[in-house]
Amino acid sequence: MVRGCGARECASRGRIALTAGAVLAATALSVTTAVAAGAAGPPMPELTGKPLMNAFRVLDYRTQVEVHDVSGDKRHVLWPGNWKVCEQKPEVGADLAGKPVTLGVVKNAEKCPAA
Repeated sequence: MVRGCGARECASRGRIALTAGAVLAATALSVTTAVAAGAAGPPMPELTGKPLMNAFRVLDYRTQVEVHDVSGDKRHVLWPGNWKVCEQKPEVGADLAGKPVTLGVVKNAEKCPAA
């Protein structure tokens, strides 16, 4: 017969009394931490030359996307379907884990400015 000890008795013996729930929680925490630490975000896709709506479809919904007009006219992007991507940051293939994406756009009928 295996005899356990109560919290006070274990403390007096220099032991720590844990419940099964505490062990499971600690195990889950260590596994979650290991996965989160090793998990990389999705890579930045190639968006240059593609419709802005495509960028919103391809990027993860949690990704912060900043869009600005690169034509020099400082227009506001009100309807993404009318715009195409000319510039993107970060570069293609970069890890997106929690990083914002910046897209430079022009109207669909316009040409992208020279880089």
